[in-house]
Amino acid sequence: MIVTRFAPSPTGYLHIGGLRTALYSYLWAKKNGGKFLLRIEDTDKARNSLAAANAIVEAFKWLGLEHDGEIVYQSQRDEIYAKYIKQLLDEGRAYYCYMSKAELEALRESQIANKQRAMYDRRYRDFCGEPPKGVDPVVRIKAPISGEVVVRDGVKGDVVFRCEDILDDFVIARADGSPTYNFVVAIDDALMGVTDVIRGDDHLSNTPKQMVVYDALGFNTPKFYHVPMIHNASGKKLSKRDGATDVMQYKEMGYLPHALLNFLVRLGWSHGDDEIFSMDQMVDLFDPKDINRSASIYNTQKLEWLNAHYIKTSPNEDLVALMSLDVVDDLLLDAIKERAKNTLELDEMAREILNAPLAYDEKDYAKAFKDGVKEVLEGFLISLEESDANSPQEYSDLMQGFVTQQGIGFGKLGQPLRVALLGKLGGAGLDVIMSIIGKDETISRIKKALKS
Repeated sequence: MIVTRFAPSPTGYLHIGGLRTALYSYLWAKKNGGKFLLRIEDTDKARNSLAAANAIVEAFKWLGLEHDGEIVYQSQRDEIYAKYIKQLLDEGRAYYCYMSKAELEALRESQIANKQRAMYDRRYRDFCGEPPKGVDPVVRIKAPISGEVVVRDGVKGDVVFRCEDILDDFVIARADGSPTYNFVVAIDDALMGVTDVIRGDDHLSNTPKQMVVYDALGFNTPKFYHVPMIHNASGKKLSKRDGATDVMQYKEMGYLPHALLNFLVRLGWSHGDDEIFSMDQMVDLFDPKDINRSASIYNTQKLEWLNAHYIKTSPNEDLVALMSLDVVDDLLLDAIKERAKNTLELDEMAREILNAPLAYDEKDYAKAFKDGVKEVLEGFLISLEESDANSPQEYSDLMQGFVTQQGIGFGKLGQPLRVALLGKLGGAGLDVIMSIIGKDETISRIKKALKS
């Protein structure tokens, strides 16, 4: 059974790049009838935030990415990590290192001065003497001194690391006894039964160290898929200047959950030239071996296009739940959702129709209210007061009959009428607007515009 996981550190918000790897992990597990697990890597007590951990969970709820089983918190697993540290010490696969920070810094400075790679020199690897006093030791694992570590990556192919180039006897427990990242990640993935690890390729350099831990503890090594980063249009790392990086900001900006997921699945993966994918299609079609090897380019216009598509095709009751207005009927939503790129625009467009304009756009007013317009609006006002129009079709017939009778083009009526109703040019159809706000409100807005 395929088991995947997403394992964020709660030191800040859920990053958009992290969400993409979580989505890939979710899809691959669901495609294979497996499990998608969520683990909060909160061992760094100095940097961790309970609010950040809760924000990550809240983001998953908003997106509908349901994880299997309980959330695993690393901060609650200290006894497990201590057990395996002791096991490696007892088996001679790890050892106490009494090198002080000053000694380690002096060694690194000497190595850099001699143009050598800065690394621990393994001086305590086989130490049998009297430990120096006043030094709280760290625990280091005995890593291979020579040879190669081959990461068989499902995206990049085989990646070969020479042990002498990338491995020293790295620390698995700090002087205070707390375990380190690469140690606990390997243990947790093994104990949680994770078979496939999909994560950003910024973790690739950690993988050889984790493989050393797997081997030392006799654990099976999972399959790895390292996903290239998301870049901006200039080919640089995505930052806040390029668009929101906090997942929950997308909710605040009026994006629909599925639009965001659809956008992210295409940042690094494709199925022909298809752009629109339902969740079922994503699950059915996704395979991590098809992930692109090159970095993906973040494109705000593509996200807006996708969001507009999902707004147009969403049931009205779903959209109402995302809007701030309490009462929005189908006629109103049908009139505005064809043009909205996000739910904030839906709210704004709805208010523009429901609320009489407090002011008129100066340029639009000047364009629409020219010579003869007053007489046109006054004449239409009379026709409107005498009519029983109620539906969009009846208002359409009323307007068309009026301009035909007056022998004028529709724009002579349409432009000033639109400014009178909305305060600007553009927007939903006039027949629909009048049907939504009703005859009395339409008359009131026209009279107000004539007084101006």
